[in-house]
Amino acid sequence: MPDSSKAEHVIGVDFGGTKILSGVFDKDLKCLARAKVSTKAERGVAPVVARIGRSIREAIDEADLDIKQVRAVGIGAPGAVDTENGKVIFAPNLRWTDVPLKKELEKELGIPVFLENDCNVCTLGVYETELKAKPRNMLGIFIGTGIGGGLIIDGQLFHGFNRTAGEIGHMVLEINGPKCGCGNRGCLEALASRTAIFRKIQGAVKEGQKTILTDMLGADLKDLRSGDLRKAIRKGDKFVERVIEEAAEYTGIAVGNLINIFNPDVVVLGGGVIDALEGEMMAIIMETAKDYAMNGTFKGIEIVASKAGDDAGILGGAVLAMRNSK
Repeated sequence: MPDSSKAEHVIGVDFGGTKILSGVFDKDLKCLARAKVSTKAERGVAPVVARIGRSIREAIDEADLDIKQVRAVGIGAPGAVDTENGKVIFAPNLRWTDVPLKKELEKELGIPVFLENDCNVCTLGVYETELKAKPRNMLGIFIGTGIGGGLIIDGQLFHGFNRTAGEIGHMVLEINGPKCGCGNRGCLEALASRTAIFRKIQGAVKEGQKTILTDMLGADLKDLRSGDLRKAIRKGDKFVERVIEEAAEYTGIAVGNLINIFNPDVVVLGGGVIDALEGEMMAIIMETAKDYAMNGTFKGIEIVASKAGDDAGILGGAVLAMRNSK
């Protein structure tokens, strides 16, 4: 592999089940260009690795750079990740098991690649860019299709014994609750993720529940998006408002529990659901967390919404690349 230590640029990659977003960053973590391609996971491992490579090359081209000017790539991948060996251990949304992604991408690109879990990468991005790496301890919770999280302890990502720490979405809050994709029942993800919210709304509509959403999108709610929920609430839809309040309450319970356990300086919430519904959810999350946190544990802790939006993953990937390639 060629020496890239003198190159000043890094690439951050947000790799998910439906899309691959790559960003080129300078030494000050300013994003110079982005490129997005669909994942097409059904095609198999090798074609997806090639698509990640394509996304990276398109971003480099968009920034008017050459790959020789890039010193490293940092990538966040879904599922359980072995960071030391650069493997995706298990990613159900991709149907991947024991894929040596670091090795395959380095072969594809010819530059160093560093791999992490996607929510750990988002946490790292928010910590370094939004919080300026000031808090010693931080908890990141990202609510989208699923719910994931990351932990910063003493300024470093915490991986745990099996390197799978931070699976906040699989904290069980209702032992007889709805079935989760992980196989358990009543996980936070099965109660408060976008998937859970949409399933609840669609199920209620099938049973005759009235909602403005059917006027907006049709009876099957086929193209439902998080932003549609915000629009419905602002048009006075009390049913949608109740569903979102309930999801916010479950999230607040989880935050309160985690404050009792970790007592972080800051809790940051992000992801597509928070991006779309921050105004409808954050006050409820904060109030519920305060109610469920033990007396004396909540004082001085900040609970904030991330402003990074879709860029959290690529920002974190860039930080990962920069930290590991000094």
